[in-house]
Amino acid sequence: MDRARLPGDPPVEILLRRSARARRYALRVSALDGRVTLTLPARGSAAEALDFARAREGWIRRALAAQGTVTPVRIGAALPFEGRVLTVTPGRVRAPRAEGAALLVPPDPERAALRIATFLKSAARLRLAAAAGRHAATLGREVGRLTLRDTRSRWGSCTAGGDLMFSWRLVMAPPEVLDYVAAHEVAHFDELNHSPAFWAVVARLCPDYGRHRRWLRREGAALHRYRFGD
Repeated sequence: MDRARLPGDPPVEILLRRSARARRYALRVSALDGRVTLTLPARGSAAEALDFARAREGWIRRALAAQGTVTPVRIGAALPFEGRVLTVTPGRVRAPRAEGAALLVPPDPERAALRIATFLKSAARLRLAAAAGRHAATLGREVGRLTLRDTRSRWGSCTAGGDLMFSWRLVMAPPEVLDYVAAHEVAHFDELNHSPAFWAVVARLCPDYGRHRRWLRREGAALHRYRFGD
């Protein structure tokens, strides 16, 4: 994608995306991470696109302000882990670990964010592998390859061959929410769609899935506001 920038305080970076299906210019501000995307028709020009964005700068900045603040992950920050808010605290530890209301980290501010991200990814892999394996066993199936990504548009996905992908940020959500997402993706082993039959499988694996699905819709975007320096 090409990029453009609106000057100001602060400047706003805009991703320019061409679409053969687009008939006019269209702006979107992501509810997940505040990313601003401007879609152009196939024959649209970058100059016209930037003029379009400038004319709507007020709307863009209001939409960004409504997203809430981005939280850099560092010593002293509050960070959710398994649904609990922990304070990142320096301690005499070799690697991050949750202890009470604290997430203890080695006392090295420059590497804290990277170490915490590594800790979260490792914890997410363990918990998602266990949950997916348990739900797959209920269906008499086996999980293929499991990968973790920092996805912006979905919490998980499933291939026809049984490979699963999840957002590692799920480990910041309550455990039952993580379990629901694992059940949702495993249910695709039986129904590779979102038909009533699919949701019946989800209900079998996770009877209270509606509550957890609502939590993600209401609170999930906030999990993307934590920045780990990447």
